[in-house]
Amino acid sequence: MVVISMDSAPESLRGELSRWFLEIKPGVFVGNVNARIRDLLWERLCLTNKTSGTIMVYSKNNEQGYEFKLCGCPKRSIIDLDDIQLVKIEAF
Repeated sequence: MVVISMDSAPESLRGELSRWFLEIKPGVFVGNVNARIRDLLWERLCLTNKTSGTIMVYSKNNEQGYEFKLCGCPKRSIIDLDDIQLVKIEAF
């Protein structure tokens, strides 16, 4: 299972993501794709959508059961504490 959340997305990118995912809310896509497609779509998202925040959460066989990826989120970063990923949000 893959969940992608974007602050704002161009129409062309939303159309491309609609081929693979279901858009349940504007900017929120949910679907089930293999790892190769997921990684290729993530590269496309980071290249196309550099200015707005994009977050991807997907299933992974680890203690937590999922993993995060962030792109274009200057105030957010992923920290790893003993193989548990957390998203750190910097204060204003």
